[in-house]
Amino acid sequence: MKIYTKTGDLGDTGLIGGTRVPKSDLRIEAYGTVDELNSYLGLLRDQEINQKRQELFQEIQDRLFTIGSSLACDPDKPNKILPDLKESDIQFLEGFIDQYTSQLEPLRNFIIPGGHPSISIGHVCRSVCRRAERNCVALHRESPLDPLLLQYLNRLSDFLFTLCRWMHKELRVSEIAWKPRK
Repeated sequence: MKIYTKTGDLGDTGLIGGTRVPKSDLRIEAYGTVDELNSYLGLLRDQEINQKRQELFQEIQDRLFTIGSSLACDPDKPNKILPDLKESDIQFLEGFIDQYTSQLEPLRNFIIPGGHPSISIGHVCRSVCRRAERNCVALHRESPLDPLLLQYLNRLSDFLFTLCRWMHKELRVSEIAWKPRK
């Protein structure tokens, strides 16, 4: 199988189901952003501090492939059997959020991203996740998506924010509180 097909040279691509759409289509933007998020998560996973969280990242990255495959399907055509999200996937993230949050100082300010390269990468992941969520919400208004998909992305961004706070603690790097100018 060749990596290039030349079928997208004029700016369109195929969905699962065969329908051709412009590469600028909101559906393509949504799953492209999920793919971008997955790539950044790979970078975050590869940080030394996260070596002990390999299984956690593997689970999340697998779920992002699930989301991407769902978004890549033509909603008007019956599709092949694809993996699906489950309520337990959201509960999985919530469990880690609750576990980490219970051991962190209460949040009293907005936090400025940064303090350590690994933490900064985590915040890039969080912000790309929020963009993926916004793209999926926009797509959902045109073509209804599984509500679990939207919930998962929302919870994942919360998880990533919490993970960044946890990495501050593990690395013994102070969080940078935003103090608005007066």
